[in-house]
Amino acid sequence: MNSRADVRLITQIARLYYEERLTQIEIAGQLGMSQVSVCRFLKKAEDYNIVRTTVISPAGEFLDLEELLERKFGLQQVLIAEASRDSEEQVLTAIGAAAAHFLQTTVKSGEVIGISPWSASLLSMVEHMHPVWKIQNCKVVQMLGGFDSPPAEKHANHLTTGLATLVQGEAHFLPTPGIVGSASSVKLLANNPYVRETMELFDRMTLALVGIGSAEPSALVASSGDAYSTQELETIREKGGVGNICLRFYDSRGMSIQEPLGDRVIGMDLERLRNVSRSVGIAGGEQNFPAILGALRGGWINIVITDQYTAKRLAMD
Repeated sequence: MNSRADVRLITQIARLYYEERLTQIEIAGQLGMSQVSVCRFLKKAEDYNIVRTTVISPAGEFLDLEELLERKFGLQQVLIAEASRDSEEQVLTAIGAAAAHFLQTTVKSGEVIGISPWSASLLSMVEHMHPVWKIQNCKVVQMLGGFDSPPAEKHANHLTTGLATLVQGEAHFLPTPGIVGSASSVKLLANNPYVRETMELFDRMTLALVGIGSAEPSALVASSGDAYSTQELETIREKGGVGNICLRFYDSRGMSIQEPLGDRVIGMDLERLRNVSRSVGIAGGEQNFPAILGALRGGWINIVITDQYTAKRLAMD
């Protein structure tokens, strides 16, 4: 962009057109410019990613399947996004767009929103979101420490800051590694005033947004270095581990696995997550199916946003 003035003008025109629903002719008259100029600035708003176009499947398209899963797993709500194919890329796009729409239409002023920082589905959600302008006093809380590397910290901060900006809220970071060497190290780091301030918000959380991962390290985690060792991973498998939320592992029945990581994780635990009034799991895809099923059986989340292929697998299990 040429200048801050250009940015302000493009944003003003985009808001008048998309939020205030003025026509291009009305905007041109209000701002004293030609309709051709308004059209050109609207195109720039798309080019510069000020405005993003998202296709949302009509509400209720999978109503029967959503209601079936709500009854089967005792969930508050199930939202099923329509993916064009049963592939990782298409599923992430679909559930990210659906989660963005869900948050834009349900978030309220004063919410304390938790976000798990290492999730491709949550990254997709943030990328699909439009700013929510008519709310205030929200807090966005990082639910798990960043792994011990600069790229990991950068990614965690990106998600937390990005969501806070979109909801006009205040970001609260957890400036620690996700896993430390011992339980005593957790206690030591928890006494840091910045860490303590963020962790105290866990019990005030009104909305938690979490990805659901398998027992294997995700691509995002693997790209930052090992979060846990090969030996620890093998122990998790031996104990029947199928999935994790914020590096808290559980088996196919949804039962929590405390070892080998146990008290070495710095972040929100599953029992606290269960107590959040709206705990939203955003996940899909065949590779994550056992982890999603285990999370539902354990009752760790009460709202799920997934794709139609995963939903059908859950219904048939």
